[in-house]
Amino acid sequence: MIQPAKRLDTVQEYYFSKKLREVRGLVAAGKPIINMGIGSPDLQPPTKVLEAIQGSLHDVAAHKYQSYQGLPELRNAIATFYKNKFSVATNSENEILPLMGSKEGIMHISMAFLNEGDKVLIPNPGYPTYTSVTKLVGAEPLFYNLSASDNWQPNFEELEQQDLSEVKIMWVNYPHMPTGTNATFKTFEKLVAFGKKHHILIINDNPYSFILNDNPISILQVEGAKDIALELNSLSKTFNMAGWRVGMVLGNSTYINEILKVKSNMDSGMFYGIQKGAIEALQLSDNWFSNQNKIYQERRKLIWELADKLNAVYDKNSTGLFVWAKIPEGKKSEEVTDTVLYEKDIFITPGTIFGSQGEGYIRFSLCVTSEVIKEAISRF
Repeated sequence: MIQPAKRLDTVQEYYFSKKLREVRGLVAAGKPIINMGIGSPDLQPPTKVLEAIQGSLHDVAAHKYQSYQGLPELRNAIATFYKNKFSVATNSENEILPLMGSKEGIMHISMAFLNEGDKVLIPNPGYPTYTSVTKLVGAEPLFYNLSASDNWQPNFEELEQQDLSEVKIMWVNYPHMPTGTNATFKTFEKLVAFGKKHHILIINDNPYSFILNDNPISILQVEGAKDIALELNSLSKTFNMAGWRVGMVLGNSTYINEILKVKSNMDSGMFYGIQKGAIEALQLSDNWFSNQNKIYQERRKLIWELADKLNAVYDKNSTGLFVWAKIPEGKKSEEVTDTVLYEKDIFITPGTIFGSQGEGYIRFSLCVTSEVIKEAISRF
């Protein structure tokens, strides 16, 4: 047998890939499993978006290779969206790069800037892909702890005490997944200053800004942020287009060009129709967000009831697509979630998959209907 590359020794199969295979097996065996584990929106994309992709299929250019930088109209739509929603000005020619989902961007950015042996600051708890991609490119994860006592914001005093001489990139993710905590503008100012001081590229991964959030902000709002910061964003959660794979990275043109060097060797452009749909989505009025959030508010209230059944506590001011809840002292996250799965046929996520700081927590997804959540509550 041909041996796999040694880089694969540094990573394991993604938790959800393994666990969902087990869940599918339980369903196949006749178990009435309710899946509250993953954040895959169950709501439909906007009607205008669906009409846009359908209407584009007979365009002359619809089925050709597309530009590595995306359609100019898409970049313009992203620029206008950021101007209107965040008061951030960007040059659509060279400061915006559309992506096939922001997850792709994590790999492209890492390949563009990290050498073997470089170190990367990664939040704990945080999105597991930051760690796996860091390892795959031969860099070294350096975790920084987030805690409820600091409202899940970076502790800069602790960061300054670490050896930062080999750190090249720092990943941040606000609104934060999995906790749902929003950043403060002060946090973003400190991050930009920290990056400049230590010559570290700060990347904010920002796909949850408009889910149950009255104060969407961007790190690029900070004066001078483009000198040292990039921002990833996505249409997956905001517009229920997760399977479409539409994301973007914004920032300094020099940084964007380096990322483009990687991307242009990895794909041959995003499907034309998807770009047309994305353009339509980015032009929707604020009514789209408010109407969608009414649905999520109803679901979240029910999820709180479900968390109460497990004697878990939660922050009612959190944002995003999940409810992050602390279980009673002395209990282990995976033991609780496995018990709920096998005894109540409900799949929820243990906090430990997001790092050691996730022990003692569980995460519920809001991507299930109110009726299904009520059924889950009834099982208790």
